[in-house]
Amino acid sequence: MPATEFAPVNPKVLVWARTEGGWSAEQVAKTLHVKPERVVAWEQGARKPTFRQIENLARFFHRPLSVFFQPAPPELPPLAAEYRRLPGVEVGAESPALRLAIRQMLNRRALALDLLEELGEAVRLFDPVAHLDEGPAAVGARLRAALGVPIESQLGWSNEWQAWRAWRDAAESAGVLVFQFAKVTLEEARGLSLLDWPLPVVGINAKERVPEAKAFTLMHELVHLMLVRGHEEQPALTEKRSAAEWSAVERFAEAAASHALVPEEALQQAVAPARATDQAWGIAEVQRLARRFRITPLALATRLRESGFMSWQRYHEWRAEWAEFVASLPKRGGGFATPAEKAMGRAGRPFVRLVLEALDANRITSVDAARYLDLKFQHFDQLRALLRGPGEGKTSDA
Repeated sequence: MPATEFAPVNPKVLVWARTEGGWSAEQVAKTLHVKPERVVAWEQGARKPTFRQIENLARFFHRPLSVFFQPAPPELPPLAAEYRRLPGVEVGAESPALRLAIRQMLNRRALALDLLEELGEAVRLFDPVAHLDEGPAAVGARLRAALGVPIESQLGWSNEWQAWRAWRDAAESAGVLVFQFAKVTLEEARGLSLLDWPLPVVGINAKERVPEAKAFTLMHELVHLMLVRGHEEQPALTEKRSAAEWSAVERFAEAAASHALVPEEALQQAVAPARATDQAWGIAEVQRLARRFRITPLALATRLRESGFMSWQRYHEWRAEWAEFVASLPKRGGGFATPAEKAMGRAGRPFVRLVLEALDANRITSVDAARYLDLKFQHFDQLRALLRGPGEGKTSDA
């Protein structure tokens, strides 16, 4: 029987890979089917993993195999220096799934910038600015103007999926990369922003099955990007506001997003004065009006409150009623999506287009393209067809 070969890995890199990923030694041990003491011994240099074990570790940590043989761990900025503050997420205590999602989106953004330079294409700058001492209505109107979506087009959308695609296309055309991330709970993050220019990133949680909710999250995150441009926000690592102060920022972003989705004039026309009272706004009535604008009923209720059609008291009552109503509904299934649709949903049309253009120009190989898109080459023809069409379909989540 041949002797077992052990991998001459750097123990410090093992520690770095595990802690950067947010994993405990016990979780790593469970995945590799070894005792936690064995993982600790590897990290202390008392023992070495086998080559098979280090290959499994590389897959588990989503790191290249070669990194484990480097003389020192890579020097990378903290992830919290990249994303905006997220309610309930403690800096440095992000879940492994969220840390991986952020890292993957950062890598995609860096790759997009490299491909744009390689292809000689200009980078569109997302430059609208917002300040907290402005009214949310003014910020919402400025955001909508930057996106260039006429109200006539919005009212003509045939369904909520067309609405989501249109808002996403508008944001991407304005100079923002919109990605979807998987395996993160909705309780931890429905959306997030990566605060690097040019090409800032908005990430949307793919577990969100309601397209109107995706659209609202997108607008909410775009408002946060505008606040960053106005020097009103800092990355999570350096954001020093108290929880109460941060809640006020979040409410501002919610209100501004609702104004961007439903302009004041359009709302005034849609709400008959005779029915603009608290008693009129039950679940069904708000749902009906929300369908007109292709937004969530909760976003519409926020909008009604903002314009004085619903009092704060009724708004809080309505939210409680809505939460009870939603809890009574059967869970929505995700449906079926092809591998190409999933790739388009994850990466977005601009990133997919860049990768395919670079492939066609022989700037990257088919192996590179498959890795960048996390898609087997056999599905590329379908991906090209999606790129020529209206975009990803109903079930294109990551």
